[in-house]
Amino acid sequence: MDAAVWDVTVFTKNRDRLLEGDVATKFLAAVVAQARGRNLLSDEHFSVDGTLIDAWASMKSFRPKDGGDEPPAPGRNGERDFRGEKRSNQTHASTTDPEAKLYRKANGQSSRMAFMGHVLMENRNGLVVGAMVTQATGTAEREAALALIDGLGAKGRITLGADKGYDAREFVRDLRARKVTPHIARNEQVTETGSLRRRSAVDGRTTSHPGYAISLRIRKRIEEVFGWAKTTGGLRKTRHKGTDRVDWVFTLTAAAYNLVRLPKLMAAA
Repeated sequence: MDAAVWDVTVFTKNRDRLLEGDVATKFLAAVVAQARGRNLLSDEHFSVDGTLIDAWASMKSFRPKDGGDEPPAPGRNGERDFRGEKRSNQTHASTTDPEAKLYRKANGQSSRMAFMGHVLMENRNGLVVGAMVTQATGTAEREAALALIDGLGAKGRITLGADKGYDAREFVRDLRARKVTPHIARNEQVTETGSLRRRSAVDGRTTSHPGYAISLRIRKRIEEVFGWAKTTGGLRKTRHKGTDRVDWVFTLTAAAYNLVRLPKLMAAA
């Protein structure tokens, strides 16, 4: 009890070393290599998805970049009236975490300050083989999916399961250029007269294959990763600021998810 308390700078210096050395990604790769050595991974079939992670920033901190607004009322939790004010990521930024973005996942949902976490899952046992965090944008999921596929280093043709949000012609074209078969849920919109308002980028040569339906069924298991990360992993709302630090914690959490599941999988094998 009489010992001197360690200085906080010791922790912050070590944290910076972990970030600069990309230790979280290397740790996840080591866990994945252990699972591969036990023949627990699929080398051909994968799924990808993204989820919003609430940023450590409040809506009150989302203010005009030029400073031309009224600040919140004084006090610990001062009031701030947003009525009639148009806010966007082009004109506003958070004073708490400038890298956090105002985003909503789907129509009908509220916008919030967030980052976007992405996971690449193998389909045999639902283990995470790739994870990363980006800023929340409308194209972030597809851009991150390509980056995760590139980092996979697959030697042959593989399949990639994904939801309707990934059904875009440019993305499907990029997948095929990488020898990836797009097992993506078709996003087609039909008008009241029965004509197609939007045609899917995934054609019959893919959907007619029996493996397509299997991929669409298995890809939903990726939600188990996000559910565990946000509850047990404590990532429903991050306690870190900046994309690099949130990415660090998210990747470590993905590795922890694998570590929790590995003992049971190895025992069953």
